[in-house]
Amino acid sequence: MEYIKIGLIQNTHGIKGELKIESYSDFTELRFAVGNLIYIEYDGKMIPVEIASYRIHKNKVLVTFDGYGNINLVEKFKNHAVYMNEEDRQELEDGEFYIDELIGMEVVDDKGVIVGEVIDVEPTNGAQNNLRVKKEDGKTFLLPYVDAFIIEIDDEKNQIVANMVEGLF
Repeated sequence: MEYIKIGLIQNTHGIKGELKIESYSDFTELRFAVGNLIYIEYDGKMIPVEIASYRIHKNKVLVTFDGYGNINLVEKFKNHAVYMNEEDRQELEDGEFYIDELIGMEVVDDKGVIVGEVIDVEPTNGAQNNLRVKKEDGKTFLLPYVDAFIIEIDDEKNQIVANMVEGLF
């Protein structure tokens, strides 16, 4: 089974087993919907847990898990990642990509010259995501994931054509 990281458990919330999660998903409501099965990476294992409750509080996801209705049962999960089964993700429309699909793509300029490779996608607080691109010399730079910079994404070629304006990297 393949897993996709969808968030990080930051802390407990209250005493009834509620956990505060930083969501890494663009589909937070779907990922953390009541009844969904997600996985907590703990002690080198993936622990399956069913979501019993979900709500948003101060821009953070608050969830409880079935069978974990007490702070003493969930405190050990603080600072641990949560995952979903890759088979559970839905199809995206043409031109839309999941973060893990962008990682590893080659970045080229509008003339086809190789600039580097996407090694990470870094979210920002409310603004666009940024692609962390590693150049051949090992240095990295951020490429804003917006139409002004991203000309085309060709998933068949595993390539992103970017508008490389002066001073960007």
